[in-house]
Amino acid sequence: MESAGRVAFIGLGIMGAGMAANLARKGFDTTVFNRGAAKAVPVAACGARVAATAREAVGGADVVFLCLPATGDVAAVLFGAAGIADSLAAGTVVVDTSTIDPVATRDFAGRLAALGVSLLDAPVSGGQKGADDGTLTCMVGGPAEALATARPFLAAMATTIVHVGASGAGQVAKACNQICVSANLVGASEAMALAMKMGVDPSRVREALLGGAARSVVLERHVQKLLDRDFRPGFRTALITKDLTIAAKALNDAQVFAPVAAAVLQVLKGLGASGRQDDDWCAVGDLIQQLSAVAPPEGTPPAA
Repeated sequence: MESAGRVAFIGLGIMGAGMAANLARKGFDTTVFNRGAAKAVPVAACGARVAATAREAVGGADVVFLCLPATGDVAAVLFGAAGIADSLAAGTVVVDTSTIDPVATRDFAGRLAALGVSLLDAPVSGGQKGADDGTLTCMVGGPAEALATARPFLAAMATTIVHVGASGAGQVAKACNQICVSANLVGASEAMALAMKMGVDPSRVREALLGGAARSVVLERHVQKLLDRDFRPGFRTALITKDLTIAAKALNDAQVFAPVAAAVLQVLKGLGASGRQDDDWCAVGDLIQQLSAVAPPEGTPPAA
C-alpha cells in the first residue's frame, strides 16, 4: 500500500511491538523508539527505522503513537527533560494507546493543544494476540478531526475503532473494560476451582460453559491458559493491577457503588504480593486454586 504519511511509534513492549510491526508491514513509513533497543529489532525486521531517541523518532512525523506502561511514563515522554512535546510540529496528532488516568489525559491534551498538537487517548483491548494480528479494539477520546487523520494508521492495528467522546473518554471506556474482564476472570477462576473441588473435570466444565450464556473471551482464552498452567506473560499481573487501580480511583471519585471492582482489586494485589507480578494475569486462577487446596503440585509442567 502507499503510505498515508509518516508515523512514529514509542514504546515496544508486549503490545507496542505488535502494533508497530503491523504499521511497518502494511506499508506505513514507520520510525520506532524504545528505551531497550533490543525490542526494536523484530520491528525493524518488518521495515521500520529505529531512532536513537524519542525526539529523533518524531521528527517529521504526522502521527505519533505512544504505548507506555503508566501515567508517569506518558508524562515523561511528552513533557520530561527529554520529552517530545517541543519537537512536534503544529498539526501533529499524538495517539496514546497506553492505559492511564483519564484526568491526567485531559491535562496532557490541554498542554499539547497549546502547542497546536492534538492528543487522542486511544487505549486498546485484545491482548498480545490482538496486537500481533492487528485485530485490537480501540476506544478513542479526543477531537473527531484528529481521529480522521489517525484512523488509517489505527486501522492497521485494530478492527474495531470507536470514537467514545471528548478527551479522556477513551480512558474511561478502558477503565470500564478492565472492570468487566477482571471480574470475569476472577469469577471464572472460582468456577474452575469449584469444579476441581467437586471432582469434576474443569476442562469439560469450560467446554460446557462456552456453549451457553457464560461464553466470553476470558473463558475462551485466559481460562484455557490457566488450565494449561501457562503463566508466561501475555498481559502481566502488574499491568492489570495498575489498570484496575486507575478504575477504582475513577469509581471512587465519581462516587459509584462498586463492591465487585474493590474485591477484585484486592485479589489482584494479593497475587502481586505473592511474587507473581510478572506472570500472566491468569495466574489469579492459580492463586484461587491454591487457597482452595486444589492446585496441582508446584512445578507441574504446562499441558502439552
